[in-house]
Order: sequence, then structure tokens, then C-alpha cells
Amino acid sequence: MKETKICVIGLGYVGLPLARLFSTKYQTVGFDMNQKRCDALMAGHDATLEVSDDLLQDAIKNHGFVCTSDIEKIRDCNFYVVAVPTPVDADNNPDLTPLVGASTTVGKVISNDDVVVYESTVYPGVTEDECIPVVEKVSGLKFNVDFYGGYSPERINPGDKQHTVEHIKKVTSGSTPEIGKYVNEVYSSVITAGTHLAPTIKVAEAAKVIENSQRDINIAFVNELSKIFTKMGIDTLDVLEAAGTKWNFLPFRPGLVGGHCIGVDPYYLAQCAQRHGYNPEIILAGRRMNDGMGEYVATQTLKLMLKKGIQVVGSNLLILGFTFKENCPDVRNTKVIDIYNALKEYNINITVYDPWANPTIVGHEYSIKVVNELPQQKFDACVAAVAHNNFEGLNILHLLKEKHVVFDVKCTLDRTIIDGRL
Repeated sequence: MKETKICVIGLGYVGLPLARLFSTKYQTVGFDMNQKRCDALMAGHDATLEVSDDLLQDAIKNHGFVCTSDIEKIRDCNFYVVAVPTPVDADNNPDLTPLVGASTTVGKVISNDDVVVYESTVYPGVTEDECIPVVEKVSGLKFNVDFYGGYSPERINPGDKQHTVEHIKKVTSGSTPEIGKYVNEVYSSVITAGTHLAPTIKVAEAAKVIENSQRDINIAFVNELSKIFTKMGIDTLDVLEAAGTKWNFLPFRPGLVGGHCIGVDPYYLAQCAQRHGYNPEIILAGRRMNDGMGEYVATQTLKLMLKKGIQVVGSNLLILGFTFKENCPDVRNTKVIDIYNALKEYNINITVYDPWANPTIVGHEYSIKVVNELPQQKFDACVAAVAHNNFEGLNILHLLKEKHVVFDVKCTLDRTIIDGRL
């Protein structure tokens, strides 16, 4: 087989770290339709903060890594990796539009004996039944005769500087046994944590989609426990800490479930099940529970305000954090917006403070204002929604009026200063 030259299509949270890593061993080109994104990366800075400036600049300077939006510059590659988002639409149906677009791009440049590997989260069958036919149609080539395919699900954890791409075991697969071995060899050459070669592409797809579905269901369970114990006047965290002393108790905590994986993947699995005539009950029940937690937090906060005699309408409320998780700028599918929207219905003056979130992106995606500087005013209530390290040591009481409410979503604040938590 000819020397491997890699093109990673989609330079977001998944694609860029992978492309940078591949560049340490192979000639690698990163392709993204967003020219501004490519320009910023070539200038040596990743706005997602997944790849440090030092690593990115080293890849460009010492390994010849190039980012481009020019399709002609990826035509001579022979190992294409698709790492584009796979969201859901307003009705929570899988939106394969980005995948179809990326497959069209691959179809325009792929040649004989080339391989295209998909990393985007999908339900079993999408790679071979939805994506590959697009490549065939555009290229005029025949699958498993003229070109080949593979699937290696991404496992990126945004903001996690310990479990980076090379330190996370990788599942791989190929459209033939020989291609599976080749795909596995390419990944194993840069993934220090090792790889697992799945027997088929569909098995690899299924493995990915259940990973986050399992986590979603477990979080939904403790979210339901939180609602039950709150009604009973029992602290949920105390219960979980006590139960956690058993060796096989799983240490999940209640909270908001957003982001591009856990809050999305179960819908892909659910639709796949429905297509095969099975109506999933536990998966969708978990989704309903977790999707309702933002409104639940808002309702609990309002109840606490009313109990303290705080006038809700016209009150001033501070939300700490807006990103979907701590210590990263990713605001995709953040459930903090649900808290905001539910509280806004009561004509509350809401200030959202998040030093990690990009106000321009938040304004464009959610049509609300986020500030990066701590506001200098007194608030009637505070919802601590995201546990950024920046908030450690923050004197929340200094920001609040004498009569106030503090609701702790992440259970990280001193319990002596809070009025409620999940």
C-alpha cells in the first residue's frame, strides 16, 4: 500500500486534536469549510483550546501540518477522516446534513485504493448505508472495489487535559478484514492508549452510540433520585456518598446533561431502534428526565425565592457559567439556556457570567448576552450552573443582597451558604 497521507475533514473539538496528532507521524492536511477557522489555526491558535498554541505551532512548523478550505489541496491524500458534527434537529431527529456534505467533499477528491474513515457519532448503518453511497455517487467509484471505508468513533472529552486523544483507547473498524487491519495500524501508530479492532463497521458504530447512552441513563437515574430526595428533605449528595461506600456502586451525580455527545447520542440510538420496529422505553425516559432538569432548577430557585419573600418579578439574578461543562468554551447544546429561558418567563433581570464562553458565539447561537467580567452589582439570587475552576474562591455572598437565594447545580459550593442544590 502506498505511503499514507492523511486528510482530516472538520477541524473542531474532534478533528483538530486528531489531525495534530496524526501530523507527528504522517503528512497531514486539515480541511474545514470555514476559512476564518483555518486562518486562525495557521496563525497558531485554537479557539476551542483543545490544542495548545505550543502543540499547534509545533505541528505547523516542525511537522508540516496545514489547515485549508481549498479542496484542491486535499486531492492527493489517500486516507480521509471525517470528523464533522452530528447534531439533532428541533424534533430531536438525527441531522446527517454535515455528514452528507463531508461525504460529498470526499467523493470529489477520492481516488482508487483510498480509504475514508468516519469518526462522527451515528447509529449503526449510517456509514455504509448513508455516507458511502454519497461518496460512490459523487466519485463514480465502487465501494470495496475502487475505494474502502472504516469507522473509528471519537471519544474526545472537551476541556479534559488528561484524557487527550492519544490517551484514550480507540475503537477501529474497516469495510473488509484487510482494511480493518490497515485502519487499526494507522490509528495504533499514534494512539498510545492502544486500539480495539471491531469485527465490523456496524459494531463500531453501535459501540459508540451506546457509550454515551449508558451514561445518560445513569445520570437520569440520579436526577430522579434528586427530585425524590428533595421532596423528602434529604440531601442527595449525602445519600450518594453513603451508597458510594459499596464497592460496585457507580459514582454518578445529578446535573445538567448537554453537549454534543451525551445529550445527543441517545436520540440516534432511539431512532435506529424505531426504524427496526422497536420503541425504546428506558433510553427515551432518560432523555426526558435529563432534558427537563434545566426547568426543574429554575422552578426550585423560584420556590426558594418565594419562601424567603423575595419579589420574583423584576428581581436581579446571577447565573454562574453557561458552557455545557466546566473549564472549556464549548456552548453546544448547553442546558443552562433552559434555566435562563424558564426564569426569563417571570420577567427576572438575568446576568450570565462565564469567563470561558465567547459572547459573540453565545449571542449568535442563543440570542442572549453573556459577560466575561464579574458584574459589580448586588443580586437577589444566584444559580451556580457550571463548576469552572475560575469560580473557586469566589465570594458569592459579596455579590448578593442581604436577603437572597443560592442554588448550587453542581454541588460544589459550601453547603452553609446555599439554599438548595440537586
